[in-house]
This record gives sequence, structure tokens and C-alpha cells, in this order.
Amino acid sequence: MTVSSAAVPKVNRSLSRITCPHCWEAFPPEKILWVAEHADLLGDPMLGDEEMQRFLPTRFTVGGDAIDARGFPCHVLACPHCHLTVPRPMIELEPFFMSIFGAPASGKSYFLAAMTWQLRQTLSSKFSCSFNDADPGMNQLLNEYEESLFLNPKANEILPLASLIRKTEEQGDLYDSVSYGNQVVSYPRPFLFAMQPEKGHLHEAQVDKIGRVVCLYDNAGESFQPGKDKVGSPLTRHMAHSRTLMYVFDPTQDGRFRKSMDSLSNDEGEIAYSEKLSRQEPILQEAASRIRRYAKLRQTEKHRRPLIVVLTKYDAWSHLLTPLVGEDDNSEPFKVVQDKSGNKVHALDTPRIQRYSKFTRKILMNSCPDIVAAAENFSDEVIYMPVSAVGWCARKDQKNGMLAMRPSEANPFWVTVPYLYSLHRCIPGLIPGIKAKEGAN
Repeated sequence: MTVSSAAVPKVNRSLSRITCPHCWEAFPPEKILWVAEHADLLGDPMLGDEEMQRFLPTRFTVGGDAIDARGFPCHVLACPHCHLTVPRPMIELEPFFMSIFGAPASGKSYFLAAMTWQLRQTLSSKFSCSFNDADPGMNQLLNEYEESLFLNPKANEILPLASLIRKTEEQGDLYDSVSYGNQVVSYPRPFLFAMQPEKGHLHEAQVDKIGRVVCLYDNAGESFQPGKDKVGSPLTRHMAHSRTLMYVFDPTQDGRFRKSMDSLSNDEGEIAYSEKLSRQEPILQEAASRIRRYAKLRQTEKHRRPLIVVLTKYDAWSHLLTPLVGEDDNSEPFKVVQDKSGNKVHALDTPRIQRYSKFTRKILMNSCPDIVAAAENFSDEVIYMPVSAVGWCARKDQKNGMLAMRPSEANPFWVTVPYLYSLHRCIPGLIPGIKAKEGAN
């Protein structure tokens, strides 16, 4: 072993400032704490008796791991402010904060599960980017969602949708409690993914510049009720740090939108949507209000980061959009084009995405103009994207009237597009997109 006063783990490159994905405090790498390994060192004053102690080490192994007070080598890092764990990739790669929010039962969890499942395949095979769990433990719940939808042992049976993914709660699996003296603070737990260019990427040598740890936050709809966001429960304050916001809107929960769906339906069967109706614009308005407050924006000042309005359950209302866009094409908006070096690469078909956005906005203006007004009064860049987490396989079970599906028939529509578009817009060079003349940028 060696003796050192520095607490910086041995890595290829360390950021000058590390941002905690839990409390969003930034700190220099030499301040990072380590988590003790020896059983005698159980109990942390901020996290409770069941958590291992956090400490600033002075002794390290030859391999660069800290040594705890009982002589055991340690492997896990923690934030010096909140004591919650910090994955090692966050020491080397810049964070990219992304927030997803929407009304209860709007389909956020299904959308998230389908999105990450598809991204694991799409990013490497088409865009030469890795997409790995930065912390498998923190992503465990989302991994369970993916398995329930796409690796279900009862894949050929008709199963109620409600049985596949449980509702996001305000406490429990997605929150961690920290004691600051007499004040207990509950922090939202993000899903964390390490992304960096692989061999064959146009910028594969620029890992340090465009590699990221994506910190993805999923908020329960109830978190946007008045009084829910406070010092002891900062449930939504990550939104002020987010480079992209995704507002998930369920058209089938809006009575006005349903009238449009029913009047133009050409489906011989019954359109599959739940009986639930709810107002969803207050969620967007409350989110906008909080972000203005945390980001210190004036009431007349627009947020200068993309807001993506994700319209879920496209399988139930695609008959409204298809005639407007002039195509009945369920393919992903990707094209093979030549990059600046003459190599053939996949790129986002941004003109097609913008065309779908234009006509989706038109449908919303005719049925739910308050959603459009709230979105465009808040952000100076709003794009509207249709998605379906499971595709066209959801139907009402004739026995009980509940929405059900065979997991083996799931065929998501455009679930990766909001995420990929966000990266294309916010991290130049990571995800290429085509220009009007179909050249990659």
C-alpha cells in the first residue's frame, strides 16, 4: 500500500469539479468521500445505522483504492455533502441532466422502460455510442421494468398493463433520505447511464469532450401538487439543472382530445384507452413556475433549453396524425448518410421529426390549445413528439374491461427519438442529424 493525503481515485482523467447526481452540489475531486467496507464500520451519521461510514482517506492501495480504518480496501465513492454514492464514471465524464415529468398514469414509466430498452440496441448498432448503466444498483428498478415488458416469462399470455409496471411513487425506490442534523431531506434518485463514442464514431477520439453520464429523473405526478417541493423534500429541483425537459402528455386522458379521436376513428375495433380523465396542463404550469424560481428567470423570460412534449399512446390516436404527415410509416426517423469524411453513418432525420412535430402541434391546438400555450410561453424551443411504449398491441380485455397486451407483441414507436433528439441538440457531435440536403452534421 501507499500513503497519500489525496482522496482522488486513480482514473485516466478527472474533472476539475464533480457534480453530485443526488443533491447537485459541485465539489473538487480531492474532496470526494469513500464508503467503508469493514463490518465494524457500519453506521453513518447522515444516512443511518444501516449504511456504511463515509470517510476522507489518507491511505491507498497500489491500485488507487482507499483503505478504511480497519485496513480493508474500498471501492465505492460518495458525495461529501449528502454522503450518497457517486458512480465512478461521474469523476471522468460531464453530467447531462434530463428530467421527465407528467400527470399520474400518463405512461411515463412505460415510456422510460421502452426507451432505455431500445436505446441499448440502437445507440451501439446505429450511432456507434455506448449506453451502459453507470450504476446498476441505482438503475435496478428501471431494469426490472424493461424485463417485465420485453423479457417477460409469460410473454405470450394476455396480461393487464397495470400488472407489468407499478406506478411511480413519491417515496420508496426512487428516493433517498439524508439527515442534516434535525432536518431530514428526501432526494430523488436518478437513473444513470454512461455514454461515450465507440470505434467507428466520427468523434471517437473525443471521449473527454462529448462523453457524458446521463442523469435521468422520473417524477411522480403528485410531486407537482402545491406545497410538495420544499426544503425537506426537493423533489423537482433537478429540473433547473436539466439540459432537456420532457413533459409526458397522455391524449387519451383529455376529454377534448378523445372527442377528436372518436370522431375520426377508422378502427374497426374499440380504441384502447383507459376510462380515466384528468387535467394535465396544471402539471406543466407548475413545473414551469418552479423552474423559473430555481433558475431565477423573470416571468417574461423564456427558458432557453429544449422542452419536448411527449404525446404517449400514439397507437390510440395515430389515425389523426397519419393523414396530416402524408405517410403511414412506423419506421424510426434515422437515415444513412455520408459524414464529413465520406463515411456512411446513421443520422437523425430531423426534417421528418420536425414535420411530425408541426402537425402534432396542429392537432393539439385544435383540441388542447392550453397545453401548447403553456409549453410555448415557458420555453423558446418546443418540439412535439408522438410515441407508443408498446405499439399497437394494447386492447381492452373483454373479461374485465382492463387494458391488456401480450408482451411478445410489443413494438414501440419512436420511444428513443426524444432522447436522441435531446443529445443531438445539446451535445454537438455525439448524435448526428441530417440537414435539409441530407448531409450529416
